Amino acid sequence: MTAPNPNAGTGENAQATKAMTAADAAKRVKRVIRMREPVMKNGAPVADEDGKPQFKEFDKRVDIGADEVLSFKDYGTHVVVVTKDGQKFSSAD
Repeated sequence: MTAPNPNAGTGENAQATKAMTAADAAKRVKRVIRMREPVMKNGAPVADEDGKPQFKEFDKRVDIGADEVLSFKDYGTHVVVVTKDGQKFSSAD
C-alpha cells in the first residue's frame, strides 16, 4: 500500500490532476466556417459586368457544442477534439 501524495491537489499538481470534461475541451476549440455574403452598396447588392451579384467570402470561427464531442485529448500545449460526425479540431490552429 502506498502513502498518499502530500503535494497532490496543490500548486502545479492541481492543474495536472484536474480531469478535463468534454465541455471544457469544446470551449477550447473553434470550428472554422467559410461564409459568403453579397457585396452591398447603398442597401442594394452590387453586380458585376454580367449582371450577376458579387459576393465576398470570409472565415467565421464558431463554438463547438459539448454534445458534439465524441472524443478529446489534452496534450498539455493544445487540445484535440473529434466530433460525432468525424471532424477533427485542434486548439493549436
